Amino acid sequence: MSHHDNLFIQIRALLQSDGVKLWEEPYYSEDLGSIEGALENLALKYSGTLSIHIDRCKFILTELQENALRTLAARREFSSTGIATLKIRRIDQHSGATMVEVKCSLDIMGSELLANIAKKLEVPNAAHVKCIASGKVVSANATLADQKLNNNQQLIVIVGDGDNTGEALYERINRIRADVQAVVSSKNNLIEMEDQNGSQVYLPPSEHKALLMGMGFCEKARAAMNREHFEEALLLLLEADEHFATCNSKFLESVDNYAMLNLDIVWCYFCLKNVTQLPDAERRLAQCSRNFGISYGDNFERLYSLKGKNCPERALIMRLRLLQGVIFFHQNLRNQAFECFEAAKALLSELKINSDQLALLVDMGFDPSEARMALRSCKGGTAVEQAVQFIHERRQQLKNARKKYKGSERAMERRLKRSNSKDCTWVNPRSVCSLNDMGFESGLATLALQRANNDILKAVELLQTESDELDGALPRLPVTIDKTKLAQLLQLGFHENDSRVALENASNNIEEAIDNRMCAIDSEEELTTI
Repeated sequence: MSHHDNLFIQIRALLQSDGVKLWEEPYYSEDLGSIEGALENLALKYSGTLSIHIDRCKFILTELQENALRTLAARREFSSTGIATLKIRRIDQHSGATMVEVKCSLDIMGSELLANIAKKLEVPNAAHVKCIASGKVVSANATLADQKLNNNQQLIVIVGDGDNTGEALYERINRIRADVQAVVSSKNNLIEMEDQNGSQVYLPPSEHKALLMGMGFCEKARAAMNREHFEEALLLLLEADEHFATCNSKFLESVDNYAMLNLDIVWCYFCLKNVTQLPDAERRLAQCSRNFGISYGDNFERLYSLKGKNCPERALIMRLRLLQGVIFFHQNLRNQAFECFEAAKALLSELKINSDQLALLVDMGFDPSEARMALRSCKGGTAVEQAVQFIHERRQQLKNARKKYKGSERAMERRLKRSNSKDCTWVNPRSVCSLNDMGFESGLATLALQRANNDILKAVELLQTESDELDGALPRLPVTIDKTKLAQLLQLGFHENDSRVALENASNNIEEAIDNRMCAIDSEEELTTI
């Protein structure tokens, strides 16, 4: 931020605090225009308060007055004619920002606005123009009013620059969108969702796909951020945000993926030196703070009690504090900004790792990302030894969680998919397995969870109090074991009881039954006994 921008923020805050309206008398008159004497007196007062030269102070006051008069004129024009004034800021990482104004009706389609902007900015193809308003990409296929654009609103426009020209950026975004869609839609389950402990994440099919799409765009965006292509990253993150928005809000509040998305969006705003989206940035950081509060507890007490003060999640907390400090600074809340910056500085100091120790772990064959996580979780003179132990324990934890999924949970998931094709009510496979472990039969457990909307406690209550009614409502479709396929499994060396259960769960699908039994094998030693 320049010294001029810093003074601009402070003088604007003084005007707001004193209730000074530069577009009214004694500072402005409809007949005389700007009244120099009154502005000079005000400049003299504020220059003393801020210890700056009176000429610089007067220059900024004049700039603020002109901005206010333009806004007032646009408001009057909109009131009398319905023509809105939109303030457009084109983002360019290398050559700075370009500011233009576009006047139009809010009843026009987004495509017409994009065409007007392209003409103003001399961009040959309007399809290469991406316009962002209040944290959303303006759609070409809806009116501005339907997208809640307002008169005097500030928009940011991304066209691309350097290697990412408008056409190249447009084509790259389209390729990424097609790639993510292809991977997520693949019937081969090319990607699966896990939590930080390696446990499978289960969601209704529509939400599952939306979340995978959002996470796919997030990964592509982070790769762009690493290359410092923040325009591309911002567009990808906002597309991810659209997919996350279709998921259940309670689920989004309980995971940190959505919080990380909001952190990344605000990070891109500020890396692009864009403060026009400050209200959206403030909203996103507030949402992020709420997410962390739900996931980690107030003041991160739950997180620290479970993982200790050296947990790697401190990196997220550090980024949150830093960005909150930037917001406070632009709001001229200097004390709050200082506190946030100091907190971020302290966390950053704690997160720094010894480069020699990192290199040693990488030389041992560990991935750099898991090596960094381990070193941040293990401080002290024996950090390398502790880090190696941390990595091995985490790998084992992930292996155990994945093994559990590959066994009973995967079989249950496939079984439920077949039944869900006839019944639109989705059931969480892990909840069915949990009820199985409590001694409840799979069919009854599934029906209870359907009626309880996947609330496992309510399902248990139904199973205990209304078991006869549930049993009567259960469809009677017993699976008759195919003796030929059972014989095939026995010839492969699997035990008879296990083979019968596998065939029953797979509805006599031999490939699924074999897959189920292979996933349940714990070790090579067990495999050799078959």
